[in-house]
Order: sequence, then C-alpha cells, then structure tokens
Amino acid sequence: MPQHSRISRPQRLSLLGICAIAVGFAGCTVGPNYKRPDVTVPTSYRGQLEVPADTQTPNRDPALGDEEWLKVFQDQQLQGLIRTALGNNYDVRIAAARVQEARAQLGITRADQFPTLAAGGGITSQRNSASGPIPAFQLTQGQLNVSASWNLDFWGRYRRATEAQRARLLAQEWAQRAVISSLIANVASGYFELRELDLELEISNRTLASRSESLNLTAMRTEHGIDTMLDQRQAEQLVYTAAAQVPNLEREIEQQENALSILLGNNPGAIPRGMKLTEQPHAPEVPAGLPSELLERRPDVREAEQNLVAANAQIGVARAAYFPQISLTGSGGYQSSALSNLFTGPAGIWSFGGSFVQPIFEGGRLKSNVRLAEAQHQEMLLTYQQAIQGAFRDVSDALVAYRKNREFRVQEEKLTEAARDAAQLSEQRFNAGATDYLEVLTNETNYFSDQLTLAQAQFNELEALVQLYQALGGGWKP
Repeated sequence: MPQHSRISRPQRLSLLGICAIAVGFAGCTVGPNYKRPDVTVPTSYRGQLEVPADTQTPNRDPALGDEEWLKVFQDQQLQGLIRTALGNNYDVRIAAARVQEARAQLGITRADQFPTLAAGGGITSQRNSASGPIPAFQLTQGQLNVSASWNLDFWGRYRRATEAQRARLLAQEWAQRAVISSLIANVASGYFELRELDLELEISNRTLASRSESLNLTAMRTEHGIDTMLDQRQAEQLVYTAAAQVPNLEREIEQQENALSILLGNNPGAIPRGMKLTEQPHAPEVPAGLPSELLERRPDVREAEQNLVAANAQIGVARAAYFPQISLTGSGGYQSSALSNLFTGPAGIWSFGGSFVQPIFEGGRLKSNVRLAEAQHQEMLLTYQQAIQGAFRDVSDALVAYRKNREFRVQEEKLTEAARDAAQLSEQRFNAGATDYLEVLTNETNYFSDQLTLAQAQFNELEALVQLYQALGGGWKP
C-alpha cells in the first residue's frame, strides 16, 4: 500500500473532479415518474337519493365517512367496547407491527444512497528468540485507519428503491387503517346482533309467560267441559314453541358474547349492554358525499395506489441495472513500528480508488427483470382500478340496503301490529265461543313469528348503516 504524508495538488483536483461529476449525475434517475392513472368516477352513487338542484347549497352535510365513529355509534357501552378493541385487538397490533417493519426497511434501503465510513486500529507485538547467528528481536507495530466507500447513484437505482420502499411503508399505514375501520365495523355489527338476540329472547320469554297463562286457563276450561282436549293440546303447542326458542337464543347470545370478546382481545366472557336495539339512534337518510372523495378516504384504495407507486419505482430499479455501477473507495490513517512515532514522521498512509462495472452479457437476466417489473406494475394498476370499482359497488350496495331495510322494517312494524290485533281478537272470539282454538293457534303463531322478524329487520337496518359507514371509508380517523 502506498504511503504519503499528504495528498498532492493534482490528486486533490482529480478527487474534486470525480465528486463534481457524481453530484452532476445525482439528479439523474431512470424509469417512469409516477402519475396517478385516470379512472372513471361517477357523478353520484347508484342508490343515492338525488337532491333537487334548487335545494343544493354550498354548506352541505359532511359525508358519513368523514364522521368520527363516536358520533355514528352513540351507545356509550358500544363506544367503550370499540375503545377496548382498538387497544387490545390482535389484528390491530399486528398491523402496527407491520408498519414498524416497513419503516425499518425504509431506513435500510435509504442507507444505500449514502457513503459508508468505518474506523479501525490494531496493535501487534512479536518477539523471536535467538536462532543461530540471528539475534533475538522484538517487533511492535500499531495502526490506526479510517476507510470510506460510496456507490454512486448515477442512474437513481438507490433513489428509486427508496421511493418504492417509502410507498410500501405508506401502503402498510393504509392497511393498518383498513384493519381499524374493519374492526370498528365488526364490533358495532356484533354488538347490534347481540342486542337483537337479547330482544328476541325478551320477546320469547314474554310470549312464553303469556302462553303459559293461557294454557292454564285452557286446562281449567277443559276440566269443566268448556273446552276440548284438542284445544288444550293446541295451547300446549304455543307454549312449547316459545319454550323451545329460549334455550336456542341463550346459546346464540353466549356464542355472540364469545365472538365479541375475541374482537376485544379478551378471553370469552360476558359483554356489557347499553341501549336497546330499538333505541339505537340513526337517521332515515345519511349523506354519502361525492364519489371522488371516496378515492381519498377508502383505506384499501389508498393502499392499492401506494402499491402501484412502489411497482412503478421498481421499473426504474430494474432499468438502472443496464448502466455501469460506479464506486469510490478510500482509506487513510497511520502505521508505525514504534508506537511513539505513530502520529509523526512518515507514519501517514492513504489510498484512494474508483471502479465501475458495466454489465455486458447476463443471458437476458436484465431484460427479464425489466419485464417482470413492468408486469408487476400492470398487475398493481389493475388491482388499483379493481379496488376503486369495488369501493363504488360497496357504497351503492350499502345505500340501497340501508334504504330498503328501513322500508322493510316500517312495513314489518305494521304487519306485527296487525298480527297482534288479530291474535287479541281471535282470543276474544274463542273465549266468547265464536270460534275454535285453531284460529287462536294460527294467529298467535303468526304474531310471535312477526315479532321475531321485526327484531331481525331492526338489526338489518343498523347492520346496513354499519356497512355503509365502512364502505364510505369511515372509522379509521382518530
């Protein structure tokens, strides 16, 4: 290794010239720059109620997806469950860990753009005994050096790789928000389903108690010859039908509590209740907002776009492999056989060098890598476009579901009210001897069935609201 006490002027000029060339090429990056693809965005969602032109105002209500989940789900017990789930749910915690992984990987990838520096030193001491005419001697040597190397990013290979990894980090962050949005929707849906089962159990217990009283009365009337044994058996059918429903509902309730407990990150256990199903506030119509806003709000759409950005940058990484790879290396320090003279005299050492490698023949590897990157970019583009269409469909489906489920619930309320009146009238007609118990059996069965169907309709309406909120990209904002 050559030894000099200082770098000569021509050498300094050469070094400065190479650095100037490196800086000049630093802004050069091969590969396409990302541009958001054009997509067809409808002017309104299918299923969205049209607002007359003369009633439109600049200060329109914010879209449901922009609302905080605290304002959408106002049951305090449900809010507490959601808070617990956000803190303890394993899917949320796994998503957060993946974000940290992506952030660390970005730091690793970005480090390739910068020079690396290393320092080292050592001391060796050797003593040989006398051997024939060679006298004994002792040699002590010390060395201290600093080395540097830099792979010049002339063609933007490392910058494109950093761009790709930064996009992957953003994609993971949007994936985390998608997990949060999905978790909130699942907890809300599970809670509403639990309250619906509670309502069905309440209806079944109330019906069982009422029918048990009717059965006792019918049995007394049978003993006195007023009613027949057929009437008593038909009254028993009503009791057993309601009684059979109770344990089945109790099973479903406990299983639903277990499912909710897992979402909360807890072992299976009881779930606290708040408002009844029929008390949960929800507006008849909810503002969906503009379809163009959905592209900025939906986490899965934003995640798909960031994956597209990463794939676009990877094309530049693949194309940069066609060009020479240029590296600069250098080291300097001190070396002496006498430690007292390590930093004096001719102890200084240095070396400087540059190299480049130009691929000539690799059997089509480079071309295939570019084709692979371009194919992956096309895949991510189609995935992005598919995610947008899927988002529009989700909103349209949720809009029509919320409106039609509400209409169904209104009609089911009227049907249940009519069935209740029919059951009361048939009971009065039977007590007056104007009809047999078969009419009571039929109308009581219909009334009980309609009550359960109404409870299901009330749940379906709330479930559609939850689905609409998630479809609009709501829930992930803190």
